[in-house]
Amino acid sequence: MEAERLIAAGRSALAGSRGVPAVMAEAWQAQALARAVGGQLARYGPAELRTDARGLSETCALGSAVLHHPMVPAGGVRASQLTEVAHVARALAALALLLGEAGIALVGVACGTEEEGLYWQCIESIDAVDESVDRVQSMLRRLAEQERERDRPPERERDGPFGVVHGPAGFVAGQP
Repeated sequence: MEAERLIAAGRSALAGSRGVPAVMAEAWQAQALARAVGGQLARYGPAELRTDARGLSETCALGSAVLHHPMVPAGGVRASQLTEVAHVARALAALALLLGEAGIALVGVACGTEEEGLYWQCIESIDAVDESVDRVQSMLRRLAEQERERDRPPERERDGPFGVVHGPAGFVAGQP
């Protein structure tokens, strides 16, 4: 399944999750999806994004133990359905939204719990989400820079600090 569709499904599931276990499961799903998108871009994406994409995948691996999360049914890992990232910039923008929403949901869980273990689990996941968002935004900036470079008119040749001087050369040649 295409990345944008999976991300939209994740955002919908996160928005509809009720209760701490469901919110936690959806936050893990978001991290797993970010890991899968990062892995896909590291292998098949634009060359200038591969390092950041690999970093995204590794960051999400640290913050996501989705395969072992008790609320995720066997075979229910949404990220396992990822087949392609058709529109890189749109997928990354949508992924940043999903991760941001997951981070906010985790803050809500952390603030509402009295269980110390759950609190610290949320804090670690929030840190991983923040780092993931940073990496996604870095990739979006690279894509925007690349787009600006493509749209920039070719530079004129330079012939000194003010560029090439065009126009009549009469005064320089001694003619009025």
